[in-house]
Amino acid sequence: MREAAQQAGLTLVEAPLGDPIQEPEYRRAFGLMVRERVKAFLVVDAVENFTHRRVIVELAKQAQLAAVYPWREFVESGGLMAYSTEIAELYRGAAGYIARIFEGAHPGELPYQQATKFELVINLKTAKAMGLTIPQSLLVRADQLIE
Repeated sequence: MREAAQQAGLTLVEAPLGDPIQEPEYRRAFGLMVRERVKAFLVVDAVENFTHRRVIVELAKQAQLAAVYPWREFVESGGLMAYSTEIAELYRGAAGYIARIFEGAHPGELPYQQATKFELVINLKTAKAMGLTIPQSLLVRADQLIE
């Protein structure tokens, strides 16, 4: 991300979360982003972020920050957009691995499987509320538009 931000002429600001990751930590991180005049942010795919997705989405709305989320559930909760794998596909793959292990396969010998299906979900209602115009190039590529 650092290299991509630099190539795009953007400044990357980190807002790390302390431990334990609970709502006050998210509030602190958003306070930092507001003080640093961040305009957009990327949420990583940590399980804690999924658990607190409604808090993250609400804080982003309050701060008027555009965000790209790691899963569609954030967008369904009112977030701006997500580019992600389908969680159901990942779970099916994990279930297949578990079945193979129960059938006697050695876990260390199973091949690494990478996600093959990705989806772009955009919440047009959120974009409108933020005064954002989503480029047509993104709209035509979106797998789902939430209106």
